[in-house]
Amino acid sequence: MKSAFITLLAAVAVSMPVLADDAAGSAAETPVERSALDTEVQSLRREVVDLNRDLFMLEEDLLFPASTQVAVFVSMDVGAFFALDSVQLKVDDKEVANYLYTERELEALKRGGVQRLWLGNLKAGEHEVTAFFTGQGPHARDYKRGTTLQVNKGVGAKYLELRISDKVSRLQPEFVVKVWE
Repeated sequence: MKSAFITLLAAVAVSMPVLADDAAGSAAETPVERSALDTEVQSLRREVVDLNRDLFMLEEDLLFPASTQVAVFVSMDVGAFFALDSVQLKVDDKEVANYLYTERELEALKRGGVQRLWLGNLKAGEHEVTAFFTGQGPHARDYKRGTTLQVNKGVGAKYLELRISDKVSRLQPEFVVKVWE
């Protein structure tokens, strides 16, 4: 229903210049009238964009209420011992996300960026979160490692971070799931 309404509004806003051109062909318009019509069309387009943004935010609130919301983020520290290719995320043995990284995304992560890997709903209680990291490890070998965390989901949103960091003392990458407080 919402998407049909947005589509209808967008179609009306886009077709306004066409309707204006038809009207111009039937009667002579002054430049002032044409300018006023263009201003009105631009105003309608802005209103459609604003409405679309508001509806998107409402949809997010309805689909992911704060009481059941869980968000999982990926971050990387240095990355000298591990070149990330992909991350697979499972919650309670069900795959919820699988992401393949581009070079540009990896550079952003290495510069301190954080990526939202998954946003979903979980009921209150114990849950098992498992992440599998695939990439190139030390000595350019294929590398696949996993990490698991038991999470107690209570009332309110829960935020988890999948952190990839270098363990210099062992010359190995380290994979940790951390709960944000």
